[in-house]
Amino acid sequence: MRSLPVPDPGEADAASPARFLWWMARGQTSTLFGGMAFGVLWMSAQALMPALIGRAIDHGVARQDLGGLLRTVCLVLVLGIVQAVSGVMRHRFAITNWLIAAYRTVQLTVRHVVHVGGALPRRVAVGEVVTIASSDMSQIGHVMDVIPRFTGSLVAFAVVSVILLTTSMMLGLVVLIGMPLLMLAGAPLLRPLQRRSGRLRRLTADLSTRASDIVAGLRVLRGVGGEPLFSARYHAESQQVRRAGVRVAQVQSVTDALQVLVPGIFVVIVVWVSARQAASGRLSPGQVVAFYGYASFLTIPLRTVIEFATKLVGAWVSARRICAVLHLEPDAGEPAEPVTALPATLGRADLIDLWSGFRARAGHLTAIVPTDPDAGAHQADRLGLHTPAPDDAVRLGDLPLNRLSRNVLRRHILVSDTAALLFAGDLAQVLDVRGRASENDLREALRVAGALDILDGLPEGLAGRVAERGRTFSGGQRQRLVLARAVLADPPVLVLVEPTSAVDAHTEARIAQRLRQRRQGLTTIVITTSPLLLEVADEVALLDGDRITVVGRHAGLLDTHAGYRAVVTRSVGDPDEGDEAAR
Repeated sequence: MRSLPVPDPGEADAASPARFLWWMARGQTSTLFGGMAFGVLWMSAQALMPALIGRAIDHGVARQDLGGLLRTVCLVLVLGIVQAVSGVMRHRFAITNWLIAAYRTVQLTVRHVVHVGGALPRRVAVGEVVTIASSDMSQIGHVMDVIPRFTGSLVAFAVVSVILLTTSMMLGLVVLIGMPLLMLAGAPLLRPLQRRSGRLRRLTADLSTRASDIVAGLRVLRGVGGEPLFSARYHAESQQVRRAGVRVAQVQSVTDALQVLVPGIFVVIVVWVSARQAASGRLSPGQVVAFYGYASFLTIPLRTVIEFATKLVGAWVSARRICAVLHLEPDAGEPAEPVTALPATLGRADLIDLWSGFRARAGHLTAIVPTDPDAGAHQADRLGLHTPAPDDAVRLGDLPLNRLSRNVLRRHILVSDTAALLFAGDLAQVLDVRGRASENDLREALRVAGALDILDGLPEGLAGRVAERGRTFSGGQRQRLVLARAVLADPPVLVLVEPTSAVDAHTEARIAQRLRQRRQGLTTIVITTSPLLLEVADEVALLDGDRITVVGRHAGLLDTHAGYRAVVTRSVGDPDEGDEAAR
């Protein structure tokens, strides 16, 4: 059995749902064929059992041949053991196939989400990704689980058909013609099932997005009294999901009923035909019993075929949504001929944006003061190439950033903005995403970010649990932990967007001094209007709209530039100083 998750899920063929499912199947051929082999053996053993029982009746009981009866009983025992062992192995392979498909689906999605990066929230709703991890992976797993049983059912059907044809031509034809016709009885239900399942999948994703938004903004909703409104919206959307689920269940219930009704009709027909042939003397009592056993057994392949069809529909719907996510591309794609290693001469080069006129000198702390906060955030995205950049305006020395491999670029330039989130997990894991830092490194990063008090407040220390999005922390605490994570990464170029907007003035002053000391000799860019951070900057640039209009030191610009002074003093006079100060 394979270890999970797989080391590399591969490169998916997401051109269409059919090609994606075929690619998934080809990626686990060994376990699928193993499951098929045991599925065929398991089904075939069951298919041969009625023949042996009929033989025992005709040759052992009717003829009173004790030796023949014992030999047949021994064969039944051996066949039962084969059936039991093959059934266990088939089930083990079935679970393995389900797990491999589910894990690969999640791995593919997570890897691609990381590849898309910051563009993801602008391209797809959160619920789409959540639903893939919570529901679609199961649908893909289910179809991989049922494939071996479906194959075994087809082989078993062929085996029984041959036995029946050699025994009774009429019964053989009833099976060969009747079973396919009965299978087609449920075909008209597949299209409405696919359509309704698709709508349910879409509504479920939308509801997950709504729930995520409510949870993320619950504190604000309580503050503005918006809980009843959003609760009513969630209730209305959840009722839509419920109604869509009922509509799917209506079709599904009919297909489930057909899994019982159709095989039952088939059993009645076969038993009736075999009983008439037995009454006319063309079949022996043992053969009648055997035919009844065949008819009862064939309900299993028939139900498996119907189950395969319904699960294939569910997997098709899920694969279509997965392909849509896998088709997403980051704002800044991989260049045609990427530079995969940064030249040594550019390791400490200036970061330049020719479009805005900004220059960050290597090894210095440079501050950008935006007249518009959105313009500041956009400038940070440009410097980290998180927005589409068809031109080569942003450069590291004389090398355009859009020529760098994305992996090299992300390792060299880190952008940490106000929208950065904390993941769930132990505090040490949340801060040290690469898993390389020592305890002293972690504590030092927390000290620089003024967050040692948060560590002291956790009974388990660095092993303390951080909830999803860090929701158990205040806004200022989350901001300081995000800053500690960025500091711990220690990139050659660090871009920070308003890193201290939610902390009190005393904490901000300590962070400013410690950040400057920690980043000594490395390039640091801080987008802020905070005087405490501006005072420690080597150079300050005023971003008016999308252009740098003046460059200098903070104190000098306060005295000589009215526009700069207006922006900075306006931020000081903001009554919303920060949530920790208010607390």
